Amino acid sequence: MPQPGPSAARSGDIAGVLRLLAWLVLAIILMVFDLRGGWLHAVRTQADTLMQPLWWLAAQPARVADALQQGLTSHARLREDNARLRQALLLAQARNARLQLLATENARLRGLLDSAARAHLDVQLAGVLDVDLDPTRQRLLLDSGTTRGVRVGQVVIDAGGLLGQVIATTPTTATVLLVTDPDHAVPVMVARSGVRLVVYGSGRRDLLRLTDVPLSADVREGDLLLTSGLGNRFPPGFAVGRVGRLRPDDSRAFLEADVIPAAQLDRGRDVLLLRPASDPAAAPPPAASGTPPSAPAHATATPTGGAR
Repeated sequence: MPQPGPSAARSGDIAGVLRLLAWLVLAIILMVFDLRGGWLHAVRTQADTLMQPLWWLAAQPARVADALQQGLTSHARLREDNARLRQALLLAQARNARLQLLATENARLRGLLDSAARAHLDVQLAGVLDVDLDPTRQRLLLDSGTTRGVRVGQVVIDAGGLLGQVIATTPTTATVLLVTDPDHAVPVMVARSGVRLVVYGSGRRDLLRLTDVPLSADVREGDLLLTSGLGNRFPPGFAVGRVGRLRPDDSRAFLEADVIPAAQLDRGRDVLLLRPASDPAAAPPPAASGTPPSAPAHATATPTGGAR
């Protein structure tokens, strides 16, 4: 195959140089015309206008990516804020429930102390540690014992009436036998008529039993039953409960009835321990008007359990 000679290569170089010079001359001419007439500025402006859609399309992926990133960031921030607000709401609700509980306990405690003060009772306050309301065993465990002067046989009341009596003590605790215990009995009298009866525990926290009521006895449904003081176990005049519907017993020789306890056996975190009266005037007189002894602000109450 024949190779090009030196003359052919030289002619190609000369042609390339001439083309370069031609382009340079054209560029110089265009720069001179643009400098004097500014006609290339209009061309550049038109070219920029025509290129704007292309630049907008080229920038779209970056814009979409930025929008997605901002949306994800805002969503994550909103989720964090929402979780924080839910937590704050739950905390506020818990605090509100706690305040309501404290307000309820405070009102109940004021009722306890007021009832003792109105009856001029010498009492001490004790807190409830545990409650045993088994049908065969009705007990309270208090946070006061012999170190605070609690003794076996001491009467326990609340703002409503008789709760029971202390049956066992330790240096720091006391066990209370509730009036609803199946083994418990309370001598009572009808506040309206003075008829003496005996109320027994039923094993239910909301019910006592009245049995062996003579058919001729002046006892009616709704009558208030008060401690009679017989047996020297319970001082007279404390509310025990109200008589429910009277009905014949199995023998048909006597009547019987359910009794709704006056004391709030299933609620409250504090009770009152009745101290032995130092003189006869300290004991509450029997209430013949049909209302339990009630009372306020001058009772000698020694807080041993404390309000909760």
